[in-house]
Amino acid sequence: MNRKSFNKITSLIVKEKMFSTRMLIMFPILLLFIPGLTWGFSDPDIVLPGGHLPETPMEVLFYSSLGIVFGGTMCAVLMSFDGVSKERASGVLEVKLAQPMMRLHQTLALARGTTIAVVIPIFIMIIISIFIIRYRMGVWPEIMDIVVHFIATGLILTWYTLFTLIASSKAREQGTAIAFGIGIWFFFTFLWALVTSMVAFASGIAIGQESDPSWIALEGTLDLFSPNGVYHHILESRLPEIQRGVSGWQVWIMAIAWTILPLWILARRMEDLVP
Repeated sequence: MNRKSFNKITSLIVKEKMFSTRMLIMFPILLLFIPGLTWGFSDPDIVLPGGHLPETPMEVLFYSSLGIVFGGTMCAVLMSFDGVSKERASGVLEVKLAQPMMRLHQTLALARGTTIAVVIPIFIMIIISIFIIRYRMGVWPEIMDIVVHFIATGLILTWYTLFTLIASSKAREQGTAIAFGIGIWFFFTFLWALVTSMVAFASGIAIGQESDPSWIALEGTLDLFSPNGVYHHILESRLPEIQRGVSGWQVWIMAIAWTILPLWILARRMEDLVP
């Protein structure tokens, strides 16, 4: 691989995506979703449903991760949906694929550049959130809490970027590409709970009973098959009081699978793509 060309392509994609109109629109939304939720959950007087009060910085980071699940992943979809379809429709893709650089390397540069463009702004939001926790609670999160939170966030953003790039590679029009991307996002963000409920009903398990070990174990297991669920499993590894019957090695195997399999599918798709 020509590393200089690879890095140059990655850099161009990062600049194009990070300073696009879409990112300018998403930035205040991310500011509201991530630091905004952190500000709310770090309020010493807040009481969550069930009477629970967040007591540690990691608990605040865990609850505010809802902003990443809703806002961060949507940002990944919006930054990625035209990664292939736009250039394919304009004829630029045909020129790029005709270059002496292997398609695999072009695919890796596309995935890397798009992911970096999504990750950097959201990492900035997390850093702001950490300072908010220090200001509101008077204590810093532990180093490992911060490291795990950054790793988990980077992974889920990578996953949704890859999902949307796959959808973009299969669609000839940008409208179809964004519809596929949002459809995937909607399924895992909103409809996965319905899948869990249907499986629980078919298994004769009471739905939504947080005190029922069978429900907790089923929910924990099925979450391994959802990127959002794996993301929360990784964060829960820093919360010993949360036990859902899933081992750490199972979580990390699924995290690797959610990374490698979509990347392999995207690479195969780009190898077989006819502009």
